[in-house]
Amino acid sequence: MLMLELLAPAGSMEALKAAVQNGADAVYLGCGTFNARQNAKNFTPQTLAEAVKYCHIRGVQVHLTLNTLVSDREMPALMELIRHAATVGVDAFIVQDLNVAQLCRQIAPKISVHGSTQLTVHSLPGVMLCAAMGMNRVVLSRELSREEIRYICENSPVEIEVFGHGALCMCYSGQRYMSSVIGGRSGNRGRCAQPCRQSYGYGRWENKYPLSLKDNCLVRYVRELEGMGVASLKLEGRMKRAEYVATVTSVYRRAIDEGVVTRDMKKDLMMAFNREGFTDGYYTGNVDRDMFGVRKEEKEDKQWLQGARQTYEGVENPLVDITFRAVVNRSGSYVTVTDEDGHVCQAAGPVPEEARNAPLEPAALAQRLSKTGGTPYRCTEVRTSVEPGLILSAAAINAMRRDALNQLTALRARQEQPEIGKVRRIPDVPGPKGMPGLSVQVTSRDQLTQKLLKLETVMLYVPIHILSADEELCQTLVKRGAVTAVLPRIAHDREIKKLISDMVRIREWGIKDVLVGNLGLILPAREAGMRIRGDFGLNIYNSGSLNVLKKLELASATLSFEMTMPQIRDVSKLIPCEILIYGRLPLMVTEHCLIKNRTGECNCHLGVMKLTDKTGAEFPVIKDGNSCRSVLLNGKKLSWLDRQEDLARIGVWATRVYFTTENNQEVDRVLSDYVHPNPFDPGACTRGLYLRGLD
Repeated sequence: MLMLELLAPAGSMEALKAAVQNGADAVYLGCGTFNARQNAKNFTPQTLAEAVKYCHIRGVQVHLTLNTLVSDREMPALMELIRHAATVGVDAFIVQDLNVAQLCRQIAPKISVHGSTQLTVHSLPGVMLCAAMGMNRVVLSRELSREEIRYICENSPVEIEVFGHGALCMCYSGQRYMSSVIGGRSGNRGRCAQPCRQSYGYGRWENKYPLSLKDNCLVRYVRELEGMGVASLKLEGRMKRAEYVATVTSVYRRAIDEGVVTRDMKKDLMMAFNREGFTDGYYTGNVDRDMFGVRKEEKEDKQWLQGARQTYEGVENPLVDITFRAVVNRSGSYVTVTDEDGHVCQAAGPVPEEARNAPLEPAALAQRLSKTGGTPYRCTEVRTSVEPGLILSAAAINAMRRDALNQLTALRARQEQPEIGKVRRIPDVPGPKGMPGLSVQVTSRDQLTQKLLKLETVMLYVPIHILSADEELCQTLVKRGAVTAVLPRIAHDREIKKLISDMVRIREWGIKDVLVGNLGLILPAREAGMRIRGDFGLNIYNSGSLNVLKKLELASATLSFEMTMPQIRDVSKLIPCEILIYGRLPLMVTEHCLIKNRTGECNCHLGVMKLTDKTGAEFPVIKDGNSCRSVLLNGKKLSWLDRQEDLARIGVWATRVYFTTENNQEVDRVLSDYVHPNPFDPGACTRGLYLRGLD
């Protein structure tokens, strides 16, 4: 059984040292702007090289986070960073963007690529697809239970990483759009403003926090996770202070090594950071109101801070096991050191003198060589060969030891010249000219009005749970024209078998297309014989990601609504592209049923609920498909119905009208507005990010 890797955060050089000195097997860090924690101190190209050397000397790996969406214009800078990171010796890239994953494989083929939790992978088919795309490890969504993690580990062809400790967002990672839509700061671009930590009320504002989860804490389960086959346990915290990193890393190191969790260890975790305690609700399957909490401001414990700093400031904990071999004879003296990775270094000393009094004893030589304090090395064995009757000064022995260890340090820090590959050019494919076709997506059956059914559309999107329950409806829609079944954005392994069955059923009824917003449903849809179209949940933000979808044989793609109109215009249309032009944009998708969290009972089938913030802004809540997961919607509706002349210049195949909370009369009114647009109402509508872009 492989040992469980302890992966710690490093938002700064100080935090990196705190992690390493407290027992991390690997650290993850960001360099520049291409990472999901842009507000951390992060590293420059120069300090990245220093960080890698520091870690490699001490036997610790470095994983570079490239886990944001990247625009076409930013690609040259990103490629330069990948080349630099490979040159200085990073051990892995953590990626979200499908094109970034592709570029890492092309530029640095020998370096591991890890699929970030931002990819929203929460099922075995999602892991399998990531493996097929060349990823060596996948970081699972935090919302999985122990049974689901175990099932994936037992069947995965690549390594699995699990978040063990730290902040939980209410939304599935990679599907968080609230910060960008309402504030222009995108979580997918590393600048989330954490609106989930703000106060909201149900219907009217209250000083409550229905979106703020306690921090995750799986310290009790580290041996269980190791037994499942989890390769790496990740600690969250690149935005947190070095003292936090030191404490949490130390506690989890002890839990892994000793298999016990003491009261003092739990106290240390609470002292470092907590939000009214911790939760293991997702892991244990207890997804309820007990998972929620907020950060309480408390007086700093100076004694704890000082104790945490003492573990990494001005100290060098022995982390690398070494052995010495020393020879002293009348021909000369030398010391050889060997580390656990097989590196061998030798230092020569002076020719010893004949002893007049007490000659050098092997035990005394071994004792002096084993004094490695102040270095990263831990001497586990000294073998000596000493010819009788000789003497060698303590200074000479110490000098040989220092020389050998300095050579070893230089050797461990040395970076072999990496293999750097060439990037394959992506062809520039212009989109169609003229007015895009109209596509319409409904959420409920009532929204399939007669006016909609008579309207000419290039595609009609209907949730699969509605279609699979009604053969007559399917046949009616097929006769009308192109229709696509919308799959839920989130589908755990336990739900996929039924989805495949539903897809097979509707295919027999004439529906051949599905809309997929998650990587984990591409392989099941293909298994069911469906043609696949990509939804916004895939976060397609650049030409290279469209190229990946083309290779995966997707029929079309919905571009990210975090893009601007110029970005949409300029992206290479390698497959037909569409964009959303009307509707309440989805801000979050949550494993929690927000209605059940309020009442204790799940009544989400009864209608729409709203959360209200302190400004009075309302956020409707609907179901994700037929599940009890919740989708939080924007209060204002995106609308470009009156700007269709602009849409004719961006080269997209279709523009989508997305109905969520609308009743049948509102559906008909919007469809009329599409044909005969009314003036834009800034009080009720927004242009989204297509004009203003992201901060």
